[in-house]
Amino acid sequence: MAKLVHPRRALSTNPLKSSAPLGAALAYLGIEGAIPLFHGSQGCTAFAMVHLVRHFKEAVPLQTTAMNEVSTILGGADQIEEAIENLRKKSAPKFIGIASTALTETRGEDVPGELREIIARRADFADTRIVYASTPDFAGGLEDGWARAVEAIIDALVPEVDPVWHSPELRQVNLLVGSHATPAEIEEMVRMIRAFGLTPIVLPDISTSLDGHVSESWAGTSLGGTALADIEKVAHSAFTLAVGESMRPAARLIEERACVPYRVFQSLTGLKPVDAFVRTLMGLSGVDDAPPSIKRDRSRLLDASLDAHFHIGGLKLAVGADPDLLFALSSTLAGLGAEVVTAVTTSNTNGIVERVPAETVILGDLGDLERAAKEAGAQMLITNAHGRHAAHALHLPLIRAGFPIFDRLGAQDICRVGYRGTRAFLYETANAVQAQHHRARPEDFGAAPISEEFEHVPPTASH
Repeated sequence: MAKLVHPRRALSTNPLKSSAPLGAALAYLGIEGAIPLFHGSQGCTAFAMVHLVRHFKEAVPLQTTAMNEVSTILGGADQIEEAIENLRKKSAPKFIGIASTALTETRGEDVPGELREIIARRADFADTRIVYASTPDFAGGLEDGWARAVEAIIDALVPEVDPVWHSPELRQVNLLVGSHATPAEIEEMVRMIRAFGLTPIVLPDISTSLDGHVSESWAGTSLGGTALADIEKVAHSAFTLAVGESMRPAARLIEERACVPYRVFQSLTGLKPVDAFVRTLMGLSGVDDAPPSIKRDRSRLLDASLDAHFHIGGLKLAVGADPDLLFALSSTLAGLGAEVVTAVTTSNTNGIVERVPAETVILGDLGDLERAAKEAGAQMLITNAHGRHAAHALHLPLIRAGFPIFDRLGAQDICRVGYRGTRAFLYETANAVQAQHHRARPEDFGAAPISEEFEHVPPTASH
């Protein structure tokens, strides 16, 4: 069991985590026709917008209530109502997801109560679904904000079902994905579920809203994502598949509201976790064997593991990521013999960091990652794009993982889940090791310096 360490220092250097409101906005963008709305100042929204646009290389419809000094003191209910009215006039969204910020949370504003009064008073808002999630910047990170937004969506849009009259669709399942899942990874999960003849409802689905759009006109809302009608169908699914420990509260909430059983998969990277996922799909679909395509992918992963373990075994890793992603990547490589000598994360809300295969996990930033990696003799870094500074300082290879990745194209196309994604991840890691060419030095082999060796070489015609 890993021990969580809190560094004692007065400042943060090269921060690792992104804010909780940004995580909530990202989850809201996985709903069709949505506009995320930050209840706070314009600066909060501007920083989040920069991160999202640079990572996904897509236009992002992120808006703000634009709180100022007066509204911060007197209350921001008028700003919320005005913002909703303006968004409806300009973009006609189907869904508006509101996320709080540190500004309004510090004041202690009763946003849920104010929002209920606004909706009750404004009948013209009835055709727009409005959801609010409490996501202060000072509590948790991106993963926590995403999780709270998903819970808020379920609480507001999934209807309660009477257990007596509950009749689930036996071939329909819910797929709750954590914030660490990329669009390509969501598509891979959906592909595997469909291979067993099951129909998944993904919540939220950023695979169709933040990838593959070349639009001639700016709609002002998310393009793609989970349809509102499908969210209501969540209550009639036969089972809920939750990927990431952060999704456990959301899966539990669905069970409480609609009596839908669930299982949480803390990781879908690595042979054993994916095998568990496949066995669950076999049970839900009522088959005794996996489809040929799935079995073929598993065989290829076994072959890749054999090839890659020569390079991964004994490798000393320094990993910095949100809890779910940290556990998934580090446990997979540790399974092939790698040693996680440094682990840094952003929060410990769900307790998954205790299962990370490392002696200690630092609740800190990339400055902690760089210092600890140097002391432990790490040979490779795995973290987001901001880790390039540490990689340059330590002269180590960097595998980019997490959010944001702004200095490489195709961040949305990275896939490290399932048999296929795990195979790609193992090859990626092994190739990064091989790319570091060993420069032989005479002193490594106990030989004399080159200058001294040449002093004793007899002169020849070539000299």
